[in-house]
Amino acid sequence: MDGTYSLILLLLFLWGLSSRRLARAELTAPAAFVLLGLILGEGIGVLSLAPSPAAVKTLAEVTLAWVLFTDASRLPFRTLRPDLGLCARLLGIGLPLAVGLGTLLAFGLLPGVSGWAALYVGAALAPTDAALGSSMMVNPAVPARIRRLINVESGLNDGIATPLVVLALAGVVAGESGDHSGAPGAALVDLAIGLGYGCAVGLVSGWLLRAALRRGWAADDFVGAGVLALASLSYTSAVAIGGNGFIAAFVAGLAFGAMRGTPQPEMVFVEQTAGLFSALVWMVFGAVIVPTAFDHLTWQAGVYAVLSLTVIRMLPVALSLIGSRLGVRTVLFVGWFGPRGLASIIFGLLAIEELAPEAAKTVVPVVACTVLLSVLAHGLTSAPLAEFYGRTETARRVDAADPSGPSELPVRGMGGGRGRGGRPKPAA
Repeated sequence: MDGTYSLILLLLFLWGLSSRRLARAELTAPAAFVLLGLILGEGIGVLSLAPSPAAVKTLAEVTLAWVLFTDASRLPFRTLRPDLGLCARLLGIGLPLAVGLGTLLAFGLLPGVSGWAALYVGAALAPTDAALGSSMMVNPAVPARIRRLINVESGLNDGIATPLVVLALAGVVAGESGDHSGAPGAALVDLAIGLGYGCAVGLVSGWLLRAALRRGWAADDFVGAGVLALASLSYTSAVAIGGNGFIAAFVAGLAFGAMRGTPQPEMVFVEQTAGLFSALVWMVFGAVIVPTAFDHLTWQAGVYAVLSLTVIRMLPVALSLIGSRLGVRTVLFVGWFGPRGLASIIFGLLAIEELAPEAAKTVVPVVACTVLLSVLAHGLTSAPLAEFYGRTETARRVDAADPSGPSELPVRGMGGGRGRGGRPKPAA
């Protein structure tokens, strides 16, 4: 086992050395680490990567808390003011419609799925992950406004969907135990506590950090580690007082970012650390979840995965953007680039840990199949569709009407995100 872990660390180092070079071949980090997981785990089984359930649960919880905090805290409120209406449409209309449509189709299509389990599938597969289309996200051929829109949606919809996932899992657990009286209600109380507590933690910590930096009290070379500890603290302390740690981490990140303001150089260390753990989650997905899920895969799960990436995603996006004047091609482009990724995987890991094996076997294969299909489909189409869309008259009109102009986007990823047209010039 020590040899396996040493090999994983070596592979992480080698990815760090070659990530930009591999990106030119359109090999995304999620695809690479899923493949490595399959090779090291139960799929191909070259080596034995079989982490304990406790280790998998800890990895999932820590990674989700960090990702929720960092995604929320880096939201550029000032530069997004011209696009707030579009973001509100996608998150306030498109996301609920996607959850609702996904729930209805899961309930009608998947065999043996209860209403709560259908809600879990719909909510777990609603969040998007811009990292799977990272080459598109840094391609200047795509209007900056559209890249910002997709990036902000990806950064916030996982936090918005988390309460529904938590509530659905509580409902499934209550159904398994036969006690339908208290579990969903208790989950709602936990969410409310996490919401209030996370807001307080984020506002206070953001104000303290801003004051400490202004007075020269904080050393620049340790601030990043301190903020990483804060992201973990927002989760662990919320759980300790009876709140939901994931909601607390997400809301704390929003409040921290709003109070701290931009730029936030200390977030680079936090994002890189979260990226490292994200790579491990993708590897666990390939090593553990994919082989197990495919043992119980049904044709209904495969059909649902295709519908999830197309109809369940694209129809709500189209309905939410009616009247936005973006044009049909732009709406289709935004609708297609809704990859399912890290958040859905972690929600799948949480389902494995919290649900009985029979209940997990009905929902986790759907999540695994959808994410794996998304890794392949969005990884292969990211660059060519970006180039094709960028040459259209519709894209040029969106670019010309952008009041903010071009801007750099902090795309969540694990390196290798700068594909064609997005590579910075080497230093002189």
